[in-house]
Amino acid sequence: MGKRSAFARIDKDFYRTIDSRAVPPLLPHLAPETRFCEPCAGAGDLVTQLGAAGHICTAGYDIEPRLEGVERCCALTLGREDARGATHFITNPPWTRQLLHALIAHLSALLPTWLLFDADWAHTRQAGELMKRCRKVVSVGRLKWFPGSKHTGKDNCAWYLFGLAPLGAPRFYGRG
Repeated sequence: MGKRSAFARIDKDFYRTIDSRAVPPLLPHLAPETRFCEPCAGAGDLVTQLGAAGHICTAGYDIEPRLEGVERCCALTLGREDARGATHFITNPPWTRQLLHALIAHLSALLPTWLLFDADWAHTRQAGELMKRCRKVVSVGRLKWFPGSKHTGKDNCAWYLFGLAPLGAPRFYGRG
């Protein structure tokens, strides 16, 4: 899955947000009862974790839904109305760069967008133009992506907040 892995990628980058350590670093950055749309909902793991923290999912989409109630739709075709009153998009998107970059550009043009992916991305040349849309980077650390695994992934993760309003350089929030 990461740059140091010899494992084949899972079809459609379906890496579930099963690690309970993924969501707590994001919570201080969300208003109580944040209404969000999950554009890459998969099996609903992130929706469940955010819901347990009191946040409200207005709509969930995926190109290959794995949970009843998640609608079949490509996130790159969503419009603002598809968010059904959400104030944010929040998701663990596919990390394949071509798709990730398209999602950042598309979703952040519609609503403020929180994305969970590798922390190292922010330090690459490919991030240059898209980092102009980044408002916050919230460090998470390494997470487990495979049910039953004893090991975390090899890449540190972060939550990134993207939007259109020019607010200057992104603010970084470290762990703990």
